[in-house]
Amino acid sequence: MKRFLCRHRARLIAAALAFVILPGLALLWADHVCRSAAARRIFRSVDKMPSNDVALVLGTAKQTARGYSNRHFKQRMDAAAALYHAGKVRHLLVSGDNHIKSYNEPTDMRDALAAAGVPTNAITCDYAGFRTLDSVLRAQSVFGLTRFTIVTEEFHCSRALWIARQHGWDAVAFAAPDLSARWSARVRAREVFARVWGALDLYILNRGPKFPGPPEPILLSAASP
Repeated sequence: MKRFLCRHRARLIAAALAFVILPGLALLWADHVCRSAAARRIFRSVDKMPSNDVALVLGTAKQTARGYSNRHFKQRMDAAAALYHAGKVRHLLVSGDNHIKSYNEPTDMRDALAAAGVPTNAITCDYAGFRTLDSVLRAQSVFGLTRFTIVTEEFHCSRALWIARQHGWDAVAFAAPDLSARWSARVRAREVFARVWGALDLYILNRGPKFPGPPEPILLSAASP
């Protein structure tokens, strides 16, 4: 009986290691590596932001699943427009999901930026930014960028920079202010697990974008600020 209990206890400990402790360590490790890759590369003030020719604006839906205006979308578009109008970037690459005809993040982003006073000839749409990984990798493989500014909210900046830095590109990020917990708890929780998935993509699976090409280099207009 005593031997049975010992064996049973050993199995419980092994199960705890497999299902609780090891995943917890993976979460902590991925978060640490992600934050380290982004250290001193996230900027929150337009005035302190280094200048780059192009900013990669990461996509999100214009509206929530319930049909309300998405505050995350507005934060990112406001931040991108502020960078452009301050002369910190000359061109905006808006990258998002357009997997079905009725859902088009890049077009919504372009229209919002145009409404904010950004000329449409200073905006390029990437319609195959299905994931952060796709958007960042396609910035180089399709649009020819190895030095660029990433625009998204602060909770998202680190992972995007991690991807870029892991591939050897010179990227910085401009952080749109994070929303309060009431509006962002869900996406923040998802980001924790996205970092573990990101580690798998970068270090084990070596995953590339779903649609890697063909090349469409961004040609900057001489009239751009």
